[in-house]
Amino acid sequence: MALKTSLLVNLLMFLVLTSVVSAIIKPRLSVIPRTRSKTSITTTTTSKKDDRKTFYYTQTLDHFNYRPDSFTTFQQKYIINSRYWGGANTSSPIFVYLGAEAPIEEDVDSILDDYAPIFNALLVYIEHRYYGESVPFGSWKEAYSNTTTLGYFNSAQALADYAELIVNLKHNLTAETSPVVVVGGSYGGMLASWFRLKYPHIAMGALASSAPILNIDDIIPEDYYPIIVSKDFEEVSKTCYDTIQQSWSIIDSHEKNGLPFLTQKFKTCNPLNSSSELKDFLEGKYCEAAQYDYDLPPLANPVNRICDAIDELPKGTDVLTRIAAGVVAYIGEQSCYDIDTYNNSTDQSSLGCKDTYGVSFTPRPHWTATEFGGHNIKLVLQKFGSNIIFSNGLKDPYSGGGILENLSDSLVALTTTNGSHCLDIQPAIWLVGQQASEVKIMKGWITDYNTMLRKENSGQGGVVASSHIWLTVIVMSLSFAKPMQVLQILLF
Repeated sequence: MALKTSLLVNLLMFLVLTSVVSAIIKPRLSVIPRTRSKTSITTTTTSKKDDRKTFYYTQTLDHFNYRPDSFTTFQQKYIINSRYWGGANTSSPIFVYLGAEAPIEEDVDSILDDYAPIFNALLVYIEHRYYGESVPFGSWKEAYSNTTTLGYFNSAQALADYAELIVNLKHNLTAETSPVVVVGGSYGGMLASWFRLKYPHIAMGALASSAPILNIDDIIPEDYYPIIVSKDFEEVSKTCYDTIQQSWSIIDSHEKNGLPFLTQKFKTCNPLNSSSELKDFLEGKYCEAAQYDYDLPPLANPVNRICDAIDELPKGTDVLTRIAAGVVAYIGEQSCYDIDTYNNSTDQSSLGCKDTYGVSFTPRPHWTATEFGGHNIKLVLQKFGSNIIFSNGLKDPYSGGGILENLSDSLVALTTTNGSHCLDIQPAIWLVGQQASEVKIMKGWITDYNTMLRKENSGQGGVVASSHIWLTVIVMSLSFAKPMQVLQILLF
């Protein structure tokens, strides 16, 4: 295989029902690549930003206990775009984007913009606790200071945050009967699917984009991610694939006396301490390129760019020169290259890492499956789950941990052969087929919901009217009846 099979592709388990954070994955579960410029993949305009209003909800710290500190609160940030909303007195839905492991602004610029006018929907974007401005205990430093404060940093609490905020928001908007669809990408897609299962009375449907919900508890082979990365590169160019494969042993051959040579060859900002540092850096870049293999400027189709640079050098060019050319083609020409891209000490996910604090206990590795399910998922979910779209692009390495076939008539899997990570919920003109399918399915959910709502209201109205009639008859009868007759009427 072209890539090291020991790739750390475990999910951010600190978010998934654990109290501490495991090692940072490379790359992270994110809707967009965190190490590339956001300006390269956003079409935000000033007018779009003007449509948004930012609010803060006084959120409960601990939804599941009654300790004194459980009632502590923090300010949770959320953003609303009401430009296209039909209003509370219509059948227009509310689309709620569940923020994941990043400040909410990093995902809000383009996510769901195309869906709002189609549905006349209200768009709501909620920031995940412990990210951005939604940090408990007053500051990042305090919130991430020890395992006690980090104990409230998990997915169950985050889902309860969303539930409480959505209920409160609908009440304030007098929109208690408006249908809600939750949407998320990557880890946020996992949250969206779990939210629909845990809170079906709040969300009548969920769109889970690139959500690797099977990547837990050894449900699938651990090496699925690097296998798909390797496949992506091999399909683009077999010679590129072979060159990358050859490079690992060559890099290792410089471990003893050649680290200064590697430092100079790859222009690393700091001297290399081991060959594995360089391999980890390269591995992360190859994975990121495969995961976010978007056709978006200025770094469109990164896998092709890397392989073109590797393959197009003159015949006889040595392997490491080709590999270095691939790095430049992907990242761009720089004075030096930071090999610690994925270990940013100021990143909020990194701040939560257990290695930082040397905690002595391990997250509960099996609890996620116990809490949310995963084993025998088709057999289980088709019995009690409904109204979830699992969408995946098959070039995305995380698709190997996702749902790729229908589980039931309303638990639908949509896939695109050339799609990448979370591409369906971003502006992607060529992905119209998959997006059109999502729109059609969600329109069906909303139509069914509003039909049932009308029937329910009509039925209740009939019952209420009938009750009023009988009450009137009884009162009138009582006013003219003798005591014994009154008793007979009441018993009747």
